[in-house]
Amino acid sequence: MTRSEKLIMFLATGFGAGSIPFAPGTFGSVVGVGCTFLVSGLGLAWAIGVLVVVIGVSVWVSDRAEKILGKTDPGCIVIDEIAGMMVAMLGLPFTFWHAVAGFAAFRVFDIIKPFPIRKVETLFPGGAGIVADDLLAGVAANLAVRVLFLFFAA
Repeated sequence: MTRSEKLIMFLATGFGAGSIPFAPGTFGSVVGVGCTFLVSGLGLAWAIGVLVVVIGVSVWVSDRAEKILGKTDPGCIVIDEIAGMMVAMLGLPFTFWHAVAGFAAFRVFDIIKPFPIRKVETLFPGGAGIVADDLLAGVAANLAVRVLFLFFAA
């Protein structure tokens, strides 16, 4: 594997989290919580800008990693979970309970993939398809957390 392919795989696996032999998506989502924390103090406009870059990189890296591995949407690619988790927390305060709720909601939507989340991953080829369902799961999780805290916040 070339040096650039190793870098692509390092990013695709969420800095190695996707290489953990069990629940790689969950560990990738944990990395996503950390990335969300890192941008939480930037303000919404900057956070959106960072997220747009992360999404673009995620699509490109996922596409390349899929080709390097010769497999369609392999489980070790978790950069899509990182982007999805960042969408799940976008515009929410970064508190312990918001992070827990965002993480739990994102994992539920990402695993269950209710309509139209499951459908969207089949609409796009390569990296775009890998990332699209996680972005939509992130949107659903973000809305769910907002509703949860609207009704149950102290």
